[in-house]
Amino acid sequence: MSKTPSEHDLAAELERFVKEQAARFGDVISYVPAKAPVSEAPAAAAGPQPSIAIGLLEEKLQVHRNEPWYTAKTLEELESKINQCQKCRLGETRTKFVFGVGNPNAKVMVIGEAPGADEDKQGEPFVGRAGQLLNKMLAAVEFKREEVYIANILKSRPPNNRDPKPDEVEACEPYLWKQISIVKPKIILCLGRIAGTNLLKMNESLGRMRGQVFDFCGISVIVTYHPAALLRNPDWKHGAWEDLKKMRRMYEEL
Repeated sequence: MSKTPSEHDLAAELERFVKEQAARFGDVISYVPAKAPVSEAPAAAAGPQPSIAIGLLEEKLQVHRNEPWYTAKTLEELESKINQCQKCRLGETRTKFVFGVGNPNAKVMVIGEAPGADEDKQGEPFVGRAGQLLNKMLAAVEFKREEVYIANILKSRPPNNRDPKPDEVEACEPYLWKQISIVKPKIILCLGRIAGTNLLKMNESLGRMRGQVFDFCGISVIVTYHPAALLRNPDWKHGAWEDLKKMRRMYEEL
């Protein structure tokens, strides 16, 4: 007769599984909670169907219907129509316009704040140390970088990596909305308070936004720490791990 595993054996097996998953995070995870499975209670439904989101986004974009980029059908067409933008002061100081990168049909879209120095040089979002960390974070919950779509609130780097100014966000955010309308993601992961508050038009701390699922035009939104913040504050890595597990559960329920 087969022997029933003891609670101790099950706990040990569970802890090994969690540590294996956390190891995929590389240097992201410095704390692994004991006896905590990756798959937990089912998350709430990921939100309304994409058709609803598309309609709401089109309503937001209607005010820009006379802009040449408004009729763009693909990301490539959109980029070609906006990559010389000079609508804010950042157009004068940037090295390269940082449009976005990834799967044009992604179910998950990752949105950061603005390009940094490495991104400004290369013209691609999240390619520096924070980008390397983001790749590991995604891999930890079984996403490849090329499976998701990555963009920023701003397409141009603010000098000295300062926070975006309201008029800069106002000038640039319609381009992000158009990207979202083309990609049609079902989940958006905002990296950092500035990305979350600007997309959702909220005035909340990151602590109050984390752990919740918000709505942007019918698309579910999770807000977590920016990878650059995790590099500065390793104690926040466990919280980021929990947020990413939540996102993965939602994705699996789509």
